[in-house]
Amino acid sequence: MTDWAARLLNFRRGELRLAVLAALFHFCVLCGYFFLRPVRDAMGVSRGMDELRWLFAVTSVSSLIFVLLFAGVVARMNRRRFIPVGYGFVIVCLLGFSALLFVNVQAGGGLIGSETETPLARGVGYTFYVWVSTINLFMTSLFWAFMADIFNLSQGKRMFPFIAAGGTLGAAVGGWATYFISNSPESEYLSIAQMLTGAGLFVLAIVVMLKLDRTAVQSSHSKLGETSRSPVALPGQRIGGGFLDGLTAVGTSPYLIGIALFIVCMAVSNTLIYFTQANIVLIDNDTFSQRLGAFALFDALAQTLTLFTQIFIATRVIRRLGVGWTLAILPLVTLAGFAVLAIWPLYGVMALFQAVHRATRYALSRPARETLFIVVPPSQRYKAKPLIDVFLYRGGDLAGVGIHALLSGLGSLGLMVAAVTPFAAVWSVLSVALGRAQSRRDPASQPATATPPLDPKVETAS
Repeated sequence: MTDWAARLLNFRRGELRLAVLAALFHFCVLCGYFFLRPVRDAMGVSRGMDELRWLFAVTSVSSLIFVLLFAGVVARMNRRRFIPVGYGFVIVCLLGFSALLFVNVQAGGGLIGSETETPLARGVGYTFYVWVSTINLFMTSLFWAFMADIFNLSQGKRMFPFIAAGGTLGAAVGGWATYFISNSPESEYLSIAQMLTGAGLFVLAIVVMLKLDRTAVQSSHSKLGETSRSPVALPGQRIGGGFLDGLTAVGTSPYLIGIALFIVCMAVSNTLIYFTQANIVLIDNDTFSQRLGAFALFDALAQTLTLFTQIFIATRVIRRLGVGWTLAILPLVTLAGFAVLAIWPLYGVMALFQAVHRATRYALSRPARETLFIVVPPSQRYKAKPLIDVFLYRGGDLAGVGIHALLSGLGSLGLMVAAVTPFAAVWSVLSVALGRAQSRRDPASQPATATPPLDPKVETAS
C-alpha cells in the first residue's frame, strides 16, 4: 500500500514516511495560525483603515527586532532545541493574550471596536495584531528552513508540493472551523477560544517536529538514491556565528538579494489585495463576529482552492516549467486580477481574485521559492531566511501600504492596474532569473569532474 502511494506521488523508497510527517507538521502550524488570523484581521479593521495602516508600520519595526533576536538564539543552539523554543514562545504568548482578554471580559469590558471597548481591550487588540503579523511569517519561515535542511533539491521539487498541501489542509480546517464558529451567537469569549485552540495545535506541532527530526536522521538520505546533496546541518550541531550574520549574508550575496527582491514584490502585491479586501469587509459588515466570519470565509475559500491546486496541478507545473517560470505565474495572476477588479469592483469578484491569488501563492509559488533555499548553507537558512521572510516581507507590506494610500486617494482601480503592470513585468523577469541562478548552484547540474586514468605502472593499495 505504501509503495503504491509512493509511486503515485512520485516519491522514492523511504520518502513517504518523511513526507507524511512533514505534511502533518505543516498541518499543525497552519491550522493553528488560521485559528488566529481571522481574529487578528477583525481586530485590525475594527477602528478603521487609518489605524490599520499605522499597525503595518509598527509591525515592520517589530519584525526586524524579532528576527535579529532569534538569530542570536539560533547561534547558540541546534535545530532540535531552537525550533521547539521558537514555537514554545508562541504558545506562551497566546496563553498570555488569552488571560488578559479573560480578565477584561470578567471585568465587564468588550473587545476592540465594540461599544464597551476598554483601554485594556484596545491595547491587547493592537498588540495581538502586531504580534501575529510578526510571528506568522516567522513560524512558516522556520518550518520551511527546517524542510530545506532535511531534503535536497531533487526531493524538494518532488515533495514540497505534497508537504505544502498538508499545510493548506490545516489552513482550510482552521478557516472553515472559524467561519462556522463565528456564526454562533455573539460571545466575548470567542477570541479566547480561538487563541487557546491555536496554542494547542502548536504544542502538537512541536511533538511532530521532534519525531520528524529523529526519522530524518534514521532514514539516512544517502541511501535514497539521490546524487545531489545540500549542505545539511546535523541536528546536534550548533549553527554558530552572531546575530548579525543574516544581515551580512543578505547584503553580500546576489542570490539572496534576488530572493529578497522577489519577497518584497510579493509582499507589495499581497498588501494591495489585502487592503482592497479589508475595505470591502469593513463597509459590508457591522459587528466583530460578522467581520470575523467574513475574513474566515475569504481564508476558507482560498485554502480550499489552494488544496485542489496542490493535489492536481502543482507538482506537474514545477516539473514541466521549472522553478523560475513557476515563480513567474504569480505576477501574471496579480496583474490579471486587478484588471478584472477594475472592470467589476464587486465583493464576489474580490473573493474570487483573493482565492485565485492565494492558491497561486501557496500552491505554486511557495513550494517553488522554498526550494531556492536548499542550495544555501544552513546558517543562511536559519538566519538570512527569517530576515527575508519576516522583516523584508513586512518592509514590502509597508511599501504596499503607501502605494495603496496614494492610489486610493486618486480613487481609481484603473490607476492601480497601470501601476501594477510594469511592476509585474519586472517581478516576472526576476522570477525566471532566480530559477536559473538556483540551477547553477545545484551540484547535480554541474558536469562531473573526469577522473584521470590510472597509471598501470602504479600499484593500488589493497
